[in-house]
Amino acid sequence: MPAPKSERLLNLLIMLLVQRRPIAKERIRELLYPDSRPDAFEKMFERDKEELRSLGVPIEVATIDPLFEDEVGYRIPPEAFALPDVELTPEEAAVVGIASRVWQHATMAQATTDAVRKLTAAGIDVDLDALEIARPLLTAEEPAFERCWVAVCERNAIEFDYQRPDSDAPMRRRVQPWGVVRYSGRWYLVGYDADRDAERVFRLSRVRGEVRLVGPPGAYDVQPETDVREIARRMAPPVPTTTAVVLVREGAGHGLRRSAERIETGVPGPDDRTSWDRLVLARPTQGLADEVLSHGPDVVIVEPAAIREQVVARLREAVA
Repeated sequence: MPAPKSERLLNLLIMLLVQRRPIAKERIRELLYPDSRPDAFEKMFERDKEELRSLGVPIEVATIDPLFEDEVGYRIPPEAFALPDVELTPEEAAVVGIASRVWQHATMAQATTDAVRKLTAAGIDVDLDALEIARPLLTAEEPAFERCWVAVCERNAIEFDYQRPDSDAPMRRRVQPWGVVRYSGRWYLVGYDADRDAERVFRLSRVRGEVRLVGPPGAYDVQPETDVREIARRMAPPVPTTTAVVLVREGAGHGLRRSAERIETGVPGPDDRTSWDRLVLARPTQGLADEVLSHGPDVVIVEPAAIREQVVARLREAVA
């Protein structure tokens, strides 16, 4: 059975990226497309190559042996795929820091490990250092996340049992997923609910049991103007908020400053070496500790006491 498209593209990316020398097309077929017929492989391989190239991946075609110029192979030069040095403003760096926390998911790390293991077992000389520039990262504890994410990428309809807070038992839902988005500290699935004939959002922590893929990939299209984050903001239930007081080092915490209800400058801080400001914020309780910790030593939470205790406890765990 052919691998799902997302897995196939990831495996092809890894295979071409870790090669020190071009690898022949037939060898690629043996390792990544073993169950495909020759004609099907040609079409699938060409589509996969073009899709990677459309994403900006520089696939190089070169001769495998200088004595036989008609025998070509494929490779991704790590130096061409890597980004040049980037200089960011403090605000841009804060955004990148938040984004880097989103892409840290053990499933994708396992997929990378499995692909490398297959290549090594097949006798392929791999350059593991090259994977540092293509390593995916995503943090999500909900068991439903992985299958929902795959369904979004593959445009696969799904079924799952969903437990509403006002219901005694979970209900079966049939959904065409449009996207997975994090909003107010929680992960939501946004999509078209086939039973209700309308767009809906589903909190992933309320999904019970296994998420099942239904039907073939590419079964539906998502309108280009669809904004899954806006839909989640509009349709997700309200979350509890609290008033937080934090101390922020001068020149840091720009995201916090933009949304602060009040800022008091030049206040006493944890040390006398730098100037500190006091910010009053309205924030969802869920995820507040994560937000504070993401700023490292530049932000210290004062209130509420319960969140402060969470932050202190997690810092102690990290030290231990």
